[in-house]
Amino acid sequence: MMPVSARQPGVQAALLMMITRYLPFLNWLRTYRLEHLPSDIVAGIVTAIMLIPQSMAYAQLAGLPPQVGLYASVAPLIVYALLGTSGQLSVGPVAITSLLVFNGVSALAVPGTERYFQLVLLLAFMVGAIKLALGIFRLGVILNFISHPVLAAFTSASALIIAVGQLKYILGYRIGGEHIYETIAQAIAGLSQTNVATLVIGLASIGLLLFFRQGLRPLLRRAGLSPLAVTLIVSGAPLLAVIFGILVAQAFRLDQVAGVAVVGTIPPGLSPISSPVLTIADAQALLPTALTIVLVSVVESIAVAKALASKRRQAIDPDQELVALGAANIAAGFFSGYPVTGGFARSVVNAQAGAITGLASLITAAMIALILLFFTSVFYYLPQAVLAATVIVAVIGLVDLHEPQQIWRTNRGDAFTWLITFVAVLALGIETGIFAGVASALILYLWRTSRPHIAIVGRLGNSEVYRNVERHPVKTWPHVVAVRVDESIYFANTRYLEQTLLRIVAERPEVKHLVLIGSAINFIDSSALHTLHNLIDGLRDAGVEFHLADIKGPVMDRLKRSELLDKIGQDHIHLTTHSAMLALGCRD
Repeated sequence: MMPVSARQPGVQAALLMMITRYLPFLNWLRTYRLEHLPSDIVAGIVTAIMLIPQSMAYAQLAGLPPQVGLYASVAPLIVYALLGTSGQLSVGPVAITSLLVFNGVSALAVPGTERYFQLVLLLAFMVGAIKLALGIFRLGVILNFISHPVLAAFTSASALIIAVGQLKYILGYRIGGEHIYETIAQAIAGLSQTNVATLVIGLASIGLLLFFRQGLRPLLRRAGLSPLAVTLIVSGAPLLAVIFGILVAQAFRLDQVAGVAVVGTIPPGLSPISSPVLTIADAQALLPTALTIVLVSVVESIAVAKALASKRRQAIDPDQELVALGAANIAAGFFSGYPVTGGFARSVVNAQAGAITGLASLITAAMIALILLFFTSVFYYLPQAVLAATVIVAVIGLVDLHEPQQIWRTNRGDAFTWLITFVAVLALGIETGIFAGVASALILYLWRTSRPHIAIVGRLGNSEVYRNVERHPVKTWPHVVAVRVDESIYFANTRYLEQTLLRIVAERPEVKHLVLIGSAINFIDSSALHTLHNLIDGLRDAGVEFHLADIKGPVMDRLKRSELLDKIGQDHIHLTTHSAMLALGCRD
């Protein structure tokens, strides 16, 4: 027996590994290098500069006061920085999640009321609890049910809805409408009510933001500025627009003289402690919205975290990311925030500014906390049109018209899924649209796999390689037909497989042996085993022997647990296709 003293280091190492796995900040904290500190500080400040106007704008999009966006950018960031495995992912309010919050909660309560805010807190708690459960029980794999075409179409359609929804702030008059076409119709009908001063501020802000994003960046690069300097300047555009709007509105008292809507009083101080009130009825009503937010936000967050980590040759733990994002949303529910997730553009800026560890997010949270404590009065004269411009410019880049063209060229079925999702989101609403997209993707998958590719193969020259007879000049033998099934065999395709194999044999009266090649079969269910039993009987009645070749281990294990192998016979099971053909007399 090993002495206790010899086992002790191993036990300590295992305990340390387990602790740092669930508390990742301990890992980067104990190995932190001082030369990384300037990069993390700069990244934290730059991200805060970008996040302050964005969080206020996205709170407005979610039907909440602007300070709630700031609240959602403090405690959740701290929690994620301590529990997340990505040093570059920037967590906070994002446009699409804000839209989902508004759509889901406004159907249950009037925005601006206490009940609306309580439901938002409950929604944040539910989103966090679901994400946390997925991470703890390692169930993140279920998020793979949202395919890329569905996510791409949902993102583009949601971006259009968000941009159109901001018209009321740009034009300066009330515009309603449950769906995008209703909103556009009301906007056009009320153009005579346009507040000119508000429109000018909004268009000027949009122009400024677009210039910084598209025009200034290449100019700065041609001027020889470093990538970090370019990032610093360009990412400051939203804050510059905010300062511009505040100065103009305050100097000319546009809120009183021209009726320009401004943010108004923002209560100073850190986010107050809140307590989500959980009732069964409210939870049931909010569940579809919570599930939608989880599906969309987690897929985007983990994809962004993986992409940024791969550039540094690092790895993230998807399940721990779910735990961190879940805990961050629960923190939002208890600190007067609303659902948060990792933002793509903000995370890219965070990475480009030099973020290395979670310390960058802690610095961002500290900067926003300082704003809440001492500088909220500065935002009194901030025009709501500036916040709307920030939202519009942020989301317009999410409308990707090139993506559906690319999907169409590569796969028409996926393009059909993209179209269904896009139209459904615009016509039926966010939640209905995304679930329609997921359903269409699953139906398309079942349809594809229900008719698997089945190829008759022959020998390529004198090699041991066997390829499709329709694609390559191969050698075949009249008394044997070798068939490769390029799909797992399960209940949806067993009937098609049986009919196809029987047809192949019927078309070749001279065939005495059928070899089923399983090199592409990864799974076989009980329905397939039952079908193979019937197939073997049908082939034997026709005077044809059934053989298996190149069967994978997990599939063979399942076959061994059934009675099928005894029915086939061990001499009819072959390690490779070539050995099967040789055993059946198929030689040169």
